[in-house]
Amino acid sequence: MAKVIHVSKNVGLGLLVLAAIALVTIIALSVALDKEKAKKRGGNSEDKATGSTSVPITTPFTPKEPWDKYRLPESLSPVSYNVTLFPRLKPDANGLYIFTGNSTVVFKCVKETDLVIIHSNKLNLTNFDGFFAKFSAVGEASSPSVLKSWLVVKTEYLVLQLSRRLSVGAMYVLHTEFQGELADDLEGFYRSEYTDDGVKKVVATSQMQATYARKTFPCFDEPAMKASFNVTIVHERETVALSNGIETDSADSIIDGVPVKVTTFEPTAKMSTYLLGFIVCDFVSIGSIPDSNLQIRIWARRKAIEDKQGDYALNVTGPILHFYEKYYNTSYPLSKSDQIALPDFNAGAMENWGLVTYRETALLFDPFMSSNGNKERVTTVISHELAHMWFGNLVTLQWWNDLWLNEGFASYVEYLGADYAEPTWNIKDHIVLSDVQKVFAVDALASSHPLSRREEEVNTPAQISEMFNTISYSKGAAVLRMLSEFLTEPVFVKGLSSYLNTFAFSNTVYTDLWDHLQQAVENTPGIVIPHTVHDIMNRWTLQMGFPVVTIDTQTGSVTQKHFLVDPDSVVERPSQFSYTWFVPIKWMKTGVEQQQYWLLQKTDTHEMMRVSGEDWVLANTNVSGYFRVNYDAENWDRLLTLLNTNHQALSIINRAQIIDDAFNLARAKIIDTTLALRTTKYLSNEREYIPWESALRNLNYYILMFDRTEVYGALQPYFKRQVEPLFEYFKMITANWTKVPTGHTDQYNEINAIGMACTMGVKGCRELIQRWYGEWMENPQLNPIHPNLKSTVYCYAIAAGGVEEWDFAWKMFKNATLASEATRLRAAMACTKAPWLLNRYLEYTLDTTKIRKQDATSTIRSIAGNVVGMPLAWNFVRGRWSYLFNTYGKGSFSFSNLISGITRRFSTEFELQELMKFKEDNLHVGFGSATLALEQAIEKTTANIKWVTENKAPVMKWCTEESSK
Repeated sequence: MAKVIHVSKNVGLGLLVLAAIALVTIIALSVALDKEKAKKRGGNSEDKATGSTSVPITTPFTPKEPWDKYRLPESLSPVSYNVTLFPRLKPDANGLYIFTGNSTVVFKCVKETDLVIIHSNKLNLTNFDGFFAKFSAVGEASSPSVLKSWLVVKTEYLVLQLSRRLSVGAMYVLHTEFQGELADDLEGFYRSEYTDDGVKKVVATSQMQATYARKTFPCFDEPAMKASFNVTIVHERETVALSNGIETDSADSIIDGVPVKVTTFEPTAKMSTYLLGFIVCDFVSIGSIPDSNLQIRIWARRKAIEDKQGDYALNVTGPILHFYEKYYNTSYPLSKSDQIALPDFNAGAMENWGLVTYRETALLFDPFMSSNGNKERVTTVISHELAHMWFGNLVTLQWWNDLWLNEGFASYVEYLGADYAEPTWNIKDHIVLSDVQKVFAVDALASSHPLSRREEEVNTPAQISEMFNTISYSKGAAVLRMLSEFLTEPVFVKGLSSYLNTFAFSNTVYTDLWDHLQQAVENTPGIVIPHTVHDIMNRWTLQMGFPVVTIDTQTGSVTQKHFLVDPDSVVERPSQFSYTWFVPIKWMKTGVEQQQYWLLQKTDTHEMMRVSGEDWVLANTNVSGYFRVNYDAENWDRLLTLLNTNHQALSIINRAQIIDDAFNLARAKIIDTTLALRTTKYLSNEREYIPWESALRNLNYYILMFDRTEVYGALQPYFKRQVEPLFEYFKMITANWTKVPTGHTDQYNEINAIGMACTMGVKGCRELIQRWYGEWMENPQLNPIHPNLKSTVYCYAIAAGGVEEWDFAWKMFKNATLASEATRLRAAMACTKAPWLLNRYLEYTLDTTKIRKQDATSTIRSIAGNVVGMPLAWNFVRGRWSYLFNTYGKGSFSFSNLISGITRRFSTEFELQELMKFKEDNLHVGFGSATLALEQAIEKTTANIKWVTENKAPVMKWCTEESSK
């Protein structure tokens, strides 16, 4: 679709200047290259200020000065950039990969100032007559001169001190030339490598979110500082260059005797720096037939495209985009949609406007080797990223404290887009497992935090990275889904469309969305809510946690209380709402849906919920609300009787809810643990995936707490008896494992049946797995294992085997040409029970020639998930914390998972003391984006100790008695 760019008179003048600058871009680059050849590698160090000994490079940290604050002053506003980049895909004489370039930014003065403060990090800036930039005015005879310039390492700024104040409303131009390292750190403009037929290939690619655009060129690197970008990329002639806009010209040139192409792109829409994308590679693409002037392409390694691994992504992209256009009632705002699969990429995917980047596992699907789960992942990740094209890109958060609005929204509507693309999957139900129940576990901690944090709490790059967590994504999705449910989807969509059209190409705070949803409510007859959208939703976004709603069916009493998994923990954050929510409760009585009820205070009475005899109450039908539910003992008994006699009288989602609520209420000491265990008795008759998955996730906590104790010996026979009928069921419907179940979720539950059966020792399971794996070892060219079952089979076969099985997996891992297959093997190798193999594998994570940097922390977590590997991984991380932190911890969104993954089994006083000592010993190193994860690990360990102490005996007694029946 055509772009919409609003150009004011002043902006137009700036663009005229940029047009003139663009004519000399290549000449300027050539001159810069000659200067930059003599430069050395390094950060912002003194050897870069060549020829200017009088210019200070750094300044001591004094918070009183504007350049010592992490937020930019509000005095300047960027209008447009001209950015030229030249990445070198071959190392220089020092073995370094570099990029060079220049940037010209036109900005407007909105408040008087004699300072120009702009972000710049780890760039060698060219010196112009003693200064790091050229500065001039637009449309004025003269402009202030630059008195001095310097770099501030701590806050990542380039600062110019001017001779006089800038004029409000006037336009100015700042020009910089620079060199940076095209490192393999997965941040900013970085290097990705892969091997093609034994030949090493290098890709120059980018990841700007959240604070890495400043590592690529000097810029106003905050989401509210939107501008348009005119991009030029210089690259080797045998490569292709990609950016956010469509290529407008590509001309051959010679720079320093090197034949290159100079590719220019159409100006971008007005957008934030974190959405920029730059890629130089030798990839190829497949594309759809242009539809309404929209170009859709999938890019990947040549072999991946030839193997048709991009076809599925291409097939679903168009339908999902069309769905969102209709859903948002807003046309896709760009003229192209490129999506590219990268060998090295730290995040799962990134929503760069018009150039979405993905891990290979999130975009590529092999029709013969990929699993059902791989297919769903591709669909949902594409749906998530394309949702951002409007919500996040077109309309952007003002500051990172409201990240949840971006990510929570995309995490909710990704299910809607995926459901449109694959309507037979019934995927919308999966949000309960993948988001609601997942985030309940985190948000029930006293160390949780509200969805929307105060701006002053989110300043440093590490604090910003820490916001990319389960709360922002999954709780955001859960509360927005709840909002849509009680407003109704048509009203929700009406308000959303109004919001997007009002704030297109601009920035907002979350209250702007509430305003437009409230207008939609007021303009829709028949929609009645007890308070305004603001009043209702502020209680869900401005205070952490969620309530447990307790219904006493004997009296009709309905109460709410802040749910904490450790009831003895102290809530550190005071709440302006006293941990009271306005709770929309959808419910049923004895199978009949009732009118929605609102719980607006801590205690209320609802006579309709008073029942007797065989009648029963079930609240939070289809888990539409973000809360847990508890009942009086009699109603619990009636629900459990119903499960055991006619479980299909309850929806699949609510069967999963009863299990999940019961287990977590028991952990919080609200109900007895034996009541939670009773919810699993009916599972021998259950065949559906969602209840089983919910049960297994909760059972996994018991395994983690008890698999090093004698209690596990009592658990195993009980759950063996429960899962055996499921194992036999899938054996029957697959004709002795020779066919694939037809249903989408049945394919998932077959995996659960085999995995659980092997874990609990069901006869024939381990022999089946070892036979399949053995056949593969005998003939590596013909893998007899169905893709759906590979992860489970690989893990259990390697666990039961020795070095021969492990080394075979390693060989197949190194030779894998499909990223999802490599991922399965990489995780499975962590399943071995041989300590020396696990220690060797841990060492491999430090060698990027063995384990890609993007996969190192997840590999360590996989090893820690093995009961044998946990202490080995813990010692490994403790011993190498400084290296791991400096390599991964300062910016990686997933680094916090390292701490949470390794400490999941911690449940003894000794382990708690080790954790506390680890924190104390490494305060000088820091924890970066894992800071909150460490506090939560301490809290979880404390709660685990209490839970194990109180529940070890009753769990063992109950399982022993049940197994003997």
